[in-house]
Amino acid sequence: MNRLSTLAIALSGLIATCSFAETQVSVKAAADYRLYTQDALYPKQVDKQFSMFIEPEIYHSWNDDLDSITFKPFYRWDNEDDERSHGDIRELMWLHVGDDWEIRTGIGSVFWGQTESAHLVDIINQTDAIEAVDGEDKLGQPMINLTLVRDWGNLDLFVLPGFRERTFAGENGRLRGPYIVDTDNVKYQSSDEEHHVDFAVRWSHSIDIWELGVSYFDGTSRDPNLSLNSNNRGDRVSLSAYYRQISQVGVDVLAVVDSWILKFEGITRHYDDDSLFVPQDYFAMTTGFEYTSVGVFDSVWDIGWLMEYQFDDRDSSFEAAGQNDVMLGSRLVVNDVNGTEVLFGMIQDLDHSNTRSAFVEASSRIDDNWKWRVDARIFSSNEPSNVLYNLRNDDNIEVSLEYYF
Repeated sequence: MNRLSTLAIALSGLIATCSFAETQVSVKAAADYRLYTQDALYPKQVDKQFSMFIEPEIYHSWNDDLDSITFKPFYRWDNEDDERSHGDIRELMWLHVGDDWEIRTGIGSVFWGQTESAHLVDIINQTDAIEAVDGEDKLGQPMINLTLVRDWGNLDLFVLPGFRERTFAGENGRLRGPYIVDTDNVKYQSSDEEHHVDFAVRWSHSIDIWELGVSYFDGTSRDPNLSLNSNNRGDRVSLSAYYRQISQVGVDVLAVVDSWILKFEGITRHYDDDSLFVPQDYFAMTTGFEYTSVGVFDSVWDIGWLMEYQFDDRDSSFEAAGQNDVMLGSRLVVNDVNGTEVLFGMIQDLDHSNTRSAFVEASSRIDDNWKWRVDARIFSSNEPSNVLYNLRNDDNIEVSLEYYF
């Protein structure tokens, strides 16, 4: 994390010494209560968790808004899981805008992708897995990002000088397997370990109804391989994370045709080593559609109907949760002044009828400052080789109250 700290100090100094034309400060804070509806599978796990987080954002601009710095720290406190109590710099980024180019330097977050049920091409940032199981929360990534804006599309070039390890639940936490991940015993294929410099490039373009993206990444995989550790008696006691070197090509496509949105994400991943014990090169994709019915029941409500298919040609369903799965879901947009929305869906394993997961995400504003959110997740599997088997008793409901100022 030395490079992360160095970038933070350097950019903080720049904030202190520049004369800004504009300064904006906002803060998001929340209290969350998560209740698990079934008894824990593993010792010391809890039945409920209470946590709070704060995420301020400071934005400064100058030079007629051609230069700006954004600083967004994050900290969560959890009353049960020490590993979930953690902080991060989500963003500390200097942006300079040229005539047909932009450059970003610092710590930031980049999202690539189009599909709802899986984010295959999204590889720049490490997953902050202790936050939620959907993989959408990310750790800040040190980067230099040059964007070239051309008639034939945008070209993003990335230098990523530093690696972030994935976060995992602790001994008291839920949404984990029977063995704790030993975060003090991390292994890397590269001799540079977390100091390895990664590279990425992405071309994106809008053509008529199409949104197209093609990306390439070369560096340390954000997805660790987990291996068992044993004590002196040969008892299995913990897991170690091993981060391999990869190269990955990704394609993402979105098309809007009247009330239909067609989506596709696909990747091919190549591993630079030749291990016999972990999966090798593979192809994966997610594709589907969302159809929106506008003004249903003679109201202002909109309902979207979602269907996506997931495919992964790896043999292990523990490494690849979406080998041959289908997601069915619906999105309700009430179109009221409070911005009320509800999204629910179910992902069914087509190879094993007893393996599935489901989710509900609902939110609405109370007033200009307050917002409520309710998330629920269900996991079901009788297949020990499937990753959902370890979560089969971790069905939960989470209620959040958020405050913005």
